[in-house]
Amino acid sequence: MDAHEVNRMRATLGFFVADVFASVPRKDQRAKGDCYLRGLMLDGRRKSIQAMASRLPDGNEQNLQQFVNQSTWDPVPVQRRICERMLPLVAPEAWVIDDVSVPKDGQMSVAVAPQYCGALGKRANCQVAVSVHAASDTASCPLQWRLFLPEDWAFDRDRRARTRIPTEVTHREKWRLALDMLDTLAEWGMKAPAVVADAAYGTNAHLRAALQERRLAYVLAIRADVTAYPFDTKPEAPARKGTVGCWPQPRYRHRAPSVAALVAGLERTDFTTLTWRQGSRGELRSRFAAVRVRPAGKA
Repeated sequence: MDAHEVNRMRATLGFFVADVFASVPRKDQRAKGDCYLRGLMLDGRRKSIQAMASRLPDGNEQNLQQFVNQSTWDPVPVQRRICERMLPLVAPEAWVIDDVSVPKDGQMSVAVAPQYCGALGKRANCQVAVSVHAASDTASCPLQWRLFLPEDWAFDRDRRARTRIPTEVTHREKWRLALDMLDTLAEWGMKAPAVVADAAYGTNAHLRAALQERRLAYVLAIRADVTAYPFDTKPEAPARKGTVGCWPQPRYRHRAPSVAALVAGLERTDFTTLTWRQGSRGELRSRFAAVRVRPAGKA
């Protein structure tokens, strides 16, 4: 949006700010929130405080910087109110677990570390945040987000002190952060119609089991090397030898194949062609097969 478009929306934006930032105690803080949102909405590739302040007629770099990282206001009620407003508007078909990376130079930005950077498609120095988005065919909105703190930061007192990381914040795996966010949303009375994620999350058996325990429907991608048994395979107990000792426990007698091997063994008639999206050159189609399996292993 350019400055004229944003100005035409000032009244509507004012009502939004008054509602969403109603929990913020001070009037001047709410005014800075209004200014910050307009900075995010304006055209411009860089959304740093300095860049946004230079584009706003009432932009004050010091005030915006103070609002973002020094003001003592609780962001949780603001996040909750955004969720309450946006969920009915988006009408999501699923909640998407994903992470976003921000390339960085230097070592002092909070939680920065050499790690996989999706924005660059390779390992690089960056920050990574895990998020849960409500998504439909026409819209999406972040419901929760957490900054991923690498293990190197967990015990680095100097960098933690300089970046003001609270003592209770420590390293947690990305899949655990995703569960934390789903639990927070459940405490707010919000439940996912279905949870979807790519193989970076779906391959984790602990996450799949946790979603099952929470009775959340999910569709998660997995890597081709994940192992599974055909559904009709059942564990067997070997015969007991002697009359003393414990009874042998049932177990699978053969090594589990990969899901890639299972798919390769399917017949052509097992696949169904589905149209899954309208592309720029027409309908996008692919062949899918639905096969029940028994997961193997714990990874």
